[in-house]
Amino acid sequence: MARAKLLTIFLLNPDREFFIRQLTRELDEQINSIRRELDNLKKIGLLKSRMKNRKKYYYTSKNFIIYNELRSIIIKAVNTKESIIKKIAQLGKIDFLLLSGIFVEKDSPVDMLIVGDMEREKLQDFLDTLESRRPIKYSILTRDDFLYRIKCNDKFTKDLIRDTDNIIGVNKIDYKLSA
Repeated sequence: MARAKLLTIFLLNPDREFFIRQLTRELDEQINSIRRELDNLKKIGLLKSRMKNRKKYYYTSKNFIIYNELRSIIIKAVNTKESIIKKIAQLGKIDFLLLSGIFVEKDSPVDMLIVGDMEREKLQDFLDTLESRRPIKYSILTRDDFLYRIKCNDKFTKDLIRDTDNIIGVNKIDYKLSA
């Protein structure tokens, strides 16, 4: 478990340096297991160390032969659909969140439909942290606009909601789709 936690913290923060006690606190692991795994990761070449202020700091070696592949795996594991939904829900007052397109690996007019109050800049900053093959397309609607679109039988909204492959991550709106 300590190795997985260390890989995650180092590969998600490749420009930071950590010392042993700091890692034991942040990862909630025993010092001996942290020390052992740091040594193992240093032996294979993923980590390097240096002394600073009488402390030994460890940092990621970006020249490690499979650095990019390992980092990509960790990012994909951390950015599961559930964690993406959770993070987006914390960015504003979200009444409805639907994942489509790139998140369910199919063509769609948008990858994400958000209903609620959210700053586009915060959302874009978060989306920029995700490793994506292409830019993520999203649409943000107000609650009233969303309900109006449902009432008018808007094809865009109706098709997104009816598609069973899409993931509705947040739903605080009572709506009825007409046939």
